[in-house]
Amino acid sequence: MKQVRTTCPYCGVGCGILASPDGRIEGDPDHPANFGRLCSKGSALGETLDIQGRLLAPQIGGRRADWTAALDLVADRFTAAISQHGPDSVAIYGSGQLLTEDYYVANKLMKGYIGSANIDTNSRLCMASTVAGHKRAFGTDTVPGTYEDLDEADLIVLVGSNLAWCHPVLYQRIAAAKAARPALRVVNIDPRMTATSALADLHLQIKADSDVALFNGLLAHLVDTQAIDLDYLNNHVVVCRDAVAAARQSDPRDTGLTPQTLQQFYQLWAGTPRVVTVYSQGVNQSTSGTDKVNAIINCHLATGRIGQPGMGPFSVTGQPNAMGGREVGGLANMLAAHLDIEDADHRAALQAAWQSPAMCTKPGLKAVDLFKACADGRIKALWIMSTNPAVSMPDAPAVADAIRNVPFTVLSDMMARTDTGDCVDVLLPAAGWGEKSGTVTNSERRVSRQRAFLPIPGEARPDWQIICDVAGRMGFDGFDFAGPADIFREYAALTRLSRQFGKDLDLTPLANADYDALPPTQWPVGQSPRFFADGRFFHADGKARMIALKTPALTTPTFRLNTGRIRDQWHTMTRTGKSATLGAHLAEPYAEIHPSDATVLGVAPADLLALGDGQIFRVLISDRVAPGTLFAPMHWTRQTATSGLVNSIPAIGVDPVSGQPALKGAQVTATRFDAGWYGFAVSAAQMAPTRPYHAIARTRTGWQAECAGYKLPMDWEAEARTITAISHGDAATLHDPATGQTRVAIIVDGRISALFFAATDPVVVNRQHAASLIGSAVGGLAALAGRTAADKPDPGATVCACFNVGVNTLRAAAAAGAQSVERIGEVTCAGTNCGSCKPELAALLDRMQLPMAAE
Repeated sequence: MKQVRTTCPYCGVGCGILASPDGRIEGDPDHPANFGRLCSKGSALGETLDIQGRLLAPQIGGRRADWTAALDLVADRFTAAISQHGPDSVAIYGSGQLLTEDYYVANKLMKGYIGSANIDTNSRLCMASTVAGHKRAFGTDTVPGTYEDLDEADLIVLVGSNLAWCHPVLYQRIAAAKAARPALRVVNIDPRMTATSALADLHLQIKADSDVALFNGLLAHLVDTQAIDLDYLNNHVVVCRDAVAAARQSDPRDTGLTPQTLQQFYQLWAGTPRVVTVYSQGVNQSTSGTDKVNAIINCHLATGRIGQPGMGPFSVTGQPNAMGGREVGGLANMLAAHLDIEDADHRAALQAAWQSPAMCTKPGLKAVDLFKACADGRIKALWIMSTNPAVSMPDAPAVADAIRNVPFTVLSDMMARTDTGDCVDVLLPAAGWGEKSGTVTNSERRVSRQRAFLPIPGEARPDWQIICDVAGRMGFDGFDFAGPADIFREYAALTRLSRQFGKDLDLTPLANADYDALPPTQWPVGQSPRFFADGRFFHADGKARMIALKTPALTTPTFRLNTGRIRDQWHTMTRTGKSATLGAHLAEPYAEIHPSDATVLGVAPADLLALGDGQIFRVLISDRVAPGTLFAPMHWTRQTATSGLVNSIPAIGVDPVSGQPALKGAQVTATRFDAGWYGFAVSAAQMAPTRPYHAIARTRTGWQAECAGYKLPMDWEAEARTITAISHGDAATLHDPATGQTRVAIIVDGRISALFFAATDPVVVNRQHAASLIGSAVGGLAALAGRTAADKPDPGATVCACFNVGVNTLRAAAAAGAQSVERIGEVTCAGTNCGSCKPELAALLDRMQLPMAAE
């Protein structure tokens, strides 16, 4: 089958993909973002293309409807709300998963036709602090550098970024650069030891939110050691005495680092001209996120280390089109083409270009405030697009209630069931990745095409078409587009306004390009790929700004909850949750806790821990987190777990400049969850979470579930059938009153349909083996043994998802002489596909105290 060049739908790296309708996925060797590399998620995209669980027709009030009725209803209810309560009574909440063309028409409708800026996006949760920091320093939201700078740097500083798991292809690029040039140094700054730390020459385990103190200290050190570039400052930066004075008032010891460690880092940074500082959500998702961004930029401006090969501050985005959304004004405080919503001339020029009837005159409601407005009744009609705020927003249960409180709500989505979809009045079926066509912009400003290679299922439609159809029904001209190519051409031509007002974004050379054949193209088109090489910035005087920054007061909560992603899952798992390959690595919510805290709380490995209002997580005891802190992943929803939903625990606030919530700063209490019993089940049927602790995941033969309850069931067979969703067939049950263990096998037509294991302590069973028995003709009693036969060694928990290689297999290979990551790969294949597991392979070898190769 013909391969189609497209772009990955996951993180902001923007990897090129060769995709086939039969589900074959390969990295595109010619795409400059990845040169053929893919991470585990990208490699497994072929497993996520089925239409199981898809929303295939519009629904009104939970019942199937036709498109005419659904679109008429949306247009009528939005029009009525605007007529009765004004344009600010309606709102749109979008997503970094939307294509640029979708984003553009949504913003055009809201800001230029309805006349309100009440359109925000889940990128507010991702990169808003970077946007604010860029605008303060540079005058516009400009990412200065390019991925090539990672190849050319002599020092790469990773701040608040678990690159190995969250941007694996960039991590592999840095690893390759370090292997080619061993003199390259890597510093990892993170309150938690992560997989990324394995690559670092120096790991700075700073206290949470002490980044400003750290980089203020660096700025003071640069001044004191005369490492600043006075000529650059005099010619290209506004006088920065206040910034230096504020930096001197900070105490770097607030980071918790020793003076020796601080001095080591400061001397390394000061003495290495070609330095790139890469940062991500650990910087952005904070009440001081914007200040953290500017603290980093201050140091680069003070030394002139910006705009040149191998140097500069570099924000890596979390979503596939967070950058494209920013370009078209996707946030509530922005306009398209990087124009400023507060500037009357910018608004007038954009309105004239759109020939629109109304134009927003002030910033709209940012995400947190938007859902507060839903809760207090100010929003009368809400349209959510391609995102799941009832899970992803802080204090998610309150957000779900806020959505339900809005008189009229609509969701455009691929899936029939999501936590947010359960709250709305109208569901509109949207086309998904592989089915629709458009563009995305990655972290280095590279515009790439997403191309369709699959038919659109059922009655689903592309988002741009849905938006334009509603706009037309509301009586608005200006939305009569034949397809995404027309939208892109209008948008690209519109960016002339950015240059007209002295801004950075200019896509006009692409306005007349062959859209279908458009290659990956970095802007500014046809110019140097790096901004600020000439020392010209986008403030009115052409100079950058150094910002005076105060160190925030640090709190000492009972526990501070740090949240983030895991290697093989994406956001709320509506796509990655379909893949058995990706579910094999970490299949349930967990909380990482320091051994000293575990001792105080009386929890052992595999126990359960209740946080905050009772969200329950599996205990993972590790010294990778500092005492007094916890880490838990963000991916589970009510569709996949009854508990372990981290954003159900309120965050502590928002950044006052960017409005970005502090998703990594919740203060929580923690107690041991005293379960009456623990269970593990595998089944051919799709299970649903029902018990107090209950998490489900795909396997290669069906589904698996981890669960726990308060009281011992009276009837274990009935419990097994309820959990496994198999009500028919015969059952074989083994119960041992002495140990409290119970095992149930359900056999249908002579084959194993489900297995259930329960005990009064966390269940010990070979989970991979149990899952492999589903559909087999193994006898029930043999299946209940819970372990492999003597001639079939237990591979152990999965480490390499791509090749399903378990930890016991790796240990055996290492013990037999595979004493490097490279050799482990030769023997077991682990790490030889996407490479995402290489840090874990290296850590395993290190724990076994075996010599490790340089890579």
